[in-house]
Amino acid sequence: MIKFSEIQDAFLFVSSAGYGMNMAILCKDTGQILYHSEMGDLDEIDDDDLDWDMCIEIPHKNNLDMGQSLIFEFVEMQLPDDYHHVQQIFRKRGAYRRFKDFLETKELLEMWYDFESKREEQALRQWCLENEIELSD
Repeated sequence: MIKFSEIQDAFLFVSSAGYGMNMAILCKDTGQILYHSEMGDLDEIDDDDLDWDMCIEIPHKNNLDMGQSLIFEFVEMQLPDDYHHVQQIFRKRGAYRRFKDFLETKELLEMWYDFESKREEQALRQWCLENEIELSD
């Protein structure tokens, strides 16, 4: 068994950089998580020593559909009258920063962070269930 907090930490590491830049591998038989980053000198993954049949890669937030669909779900619930405006925000570069600035003007930024965090936890727990990862909380 592995603690959910360890899975969350690995998920945050993987998702903290662009897709494919960071990697975390869970060894299901030992519960050990190994890390690799393309941006630095972190490389704990040794192909020769791993039983890949017992390993699974921790997903990036993009793999769990934690991108724009999550944002628009929040907007539908909290700001339905501003849905079109938020769509316009996401047609240009720097959209996520502008979206957070917009939420701050509406005094909804903390609510967004809470919503995002809860949805990420739900999706990550579902991923663990689907991949038969036994969790200890």
